[in-house]
Amino acid sequence: MSLIIALSILVTVNAAPVLASALMRDYLARPVDGGRVLADGQPLFGISKTYRGITVSLVAGALVAVMFGLPVEAGLAAAAAAMGGDLLSSFIKRRLHMASSARFLVLDQLPESLLPALVLTIWLGYGLTGALVASALFVALCLPLSWCMFQLGLRQQPH
Repeated sequence: MSLIIALSILVTVNAAPVLASALMRDYLARPVDGGRVLADGQPLFGISKTYRGITVSLVAGALVAVMFGLPVEAGLAAAAAAMGGDLLSSFIKRRLHMASSARFLVLDQLPESLLPALVLTIWLGYGLTGALVASALFVALCLPLSWCMFQLGLRQQPH
């Protein structure tokens, strides 16, 4: 049961910013990097990484954690770890001169799933193996879920 809870939290905290973007468009979409460009000529993170996305993920994480009987802190920590992993992925992709929202399989999913899955071991107690399994399940589910969100008009790209 703890892996299902972990996977539910992972999906929620990572999908919340995508849903907020679809519903709110540019409203309150202030980029985390403030438009900063590094010496390589690329943005720090890119325009799709916003304070709104981080905030929505934190709120969604807190809510879903409480729904599963976990403390608010568990959801906040998982969301913060997921958003940190997402920012790390974006940072690496910008250093590789990849466009914002360009697809890079596994790099797009692994940090934003493994880091929060590891954090959740504190509350769910499934250990390193459980965190790896939860992350692997998230990676496997990402493409089909993303395609569904694209079909529903919630994503601009099917990945």
